[in-house]
Amino acid sequence: MKKGRSIFGKIKFDILLVCVLLAVGGVIFLSAFLSGQGGDSVEVRVDGKVTAVYPLAENRTVTINGIGGTNVLVIENGEAYISEADCPDKLCVNQGKISMNGQSVICLPHKTVIEITGEKQRDKSDIDIIVK
Repeated sequence: MKKGRSIFGKIKFDILLVCVLLAVGGVIFLSAFLSGQGGDSVEVRVDGKVTAVYPLAENRTVTINGIGGTNVLVIENGEAYISEADCPDKLCVNQGKISMNGQSVICLPHKTVIEITGEKQRDKSDIDIIVK
């Protein structure tokens, strides 16, 4: 008599393991997706300085003059994205649309950062804990 499980037992275990891993991954994805807070405005920083703040609720197209080039910021339907850029790699164009607090699109060649902000986002100067 052979010791161990039959091939059918091993397949059942593998299927059960895959189902559990998919379920755990789905729960993590949904919790991350549903816990995100929508932002109120789009903050534009060039070389570390805030140059403009636009409401996310108003559709508009803005040309941003960065260091050594320009980017075209589009705000529509509560989302913001870079539609055009004259930088060589165009990674900022490929970063996609953003709409949640803390999300950002960055163009390194132009030293430009587009970030979603809002009232719900905690101020970075808030105290987390006091230790005596």
